[in-house]
Amino acid sequence: MVTGATAGIGAAFARRLAADGYDLLLVARDGERLAATAAELAARHGNRIEALSADLADDDGCGAVEERLSDASAPVDMLVNSAGISLNRSFLRSTVADESRLLRLNVHAVLRLTLAALPGMTERRHGAVINVSSVAGFGPVMPGSTYPASKAWVTNFSESVAQSVRPTGVRVMALCPGYTRTEFHDRAGINMSTTPDWLWLRADDVVRDALRDLDRDRLVSVPDWKYKVAVFGMRHTPGRLWRAVARDARGRTGRENL
Repeated sequence: MVTGATAGIGAAFARRLAADGYDLLLVARDGERLAATAAELAARHGNRIEALSADLADDDGCGAVEERLSDASAPVDMLVNSAGISLNRSFLRSTVADESRLLRLNVHAVLRLTLAALPGMTERRHGAVINVSSVAGFGPVMPGSTYPASKAWVTNFSESVAQSVRPTGVRVMALCPGYTRTEFHDRAGINMSTTPDWLWLRADDVVRDALRDLDRDRLVSVPDWKYKVAVFGMRHTPGRLWRAVARDARGRTGRENL
């Protein structure tokens, strides 16, 4: 099962796993686009590709996907939680409704779907969960944004759960890419035109590295050497220095985002 399967990293996972011979259950909010994606992959690879349209920020939508994951008659061997959003505004300019939607999608859906999938996997002593997080979760890189906080939760949650299920043969991994060329920033209305080309990753390369790291039993996957270096620096840079130099993804300082 791949959530957020019609765009970006989720779509790249769907393409790669279909090409590798997996039968897939694709989840996304846009039912028309989802059906087209499923039909295209099925025609190209001959796999069984199912589509389940659901808004994971909605309780009913998330519940429908949970129910499918819990269905013992049709077990899911791999879950990729790729659906997520960011907001193009600082916390002080945001609303409870928008921040709650971000948390429901980036945090609650990851928690609920992981919890729905793991009991069956641990009982079968086989399976994997990949939770798409972000390099942004390793430090306060976007002052005023709650997106890094949500991704910090995803990474720590995944590492913790991974250690608890490891003895059963089930793997859980947080995937933490840097800037990746997808629709993600455009959908959020974030202008990334000043971001240097060399910082951008390809979604297909991110997926390739993620599956390689999953096979290596890594708990956290950070694709590309430049972001591995960045994460090392973020983990070891003193907080005072962070506060002095931190800028958000739009190139503005935290004070300008108030």
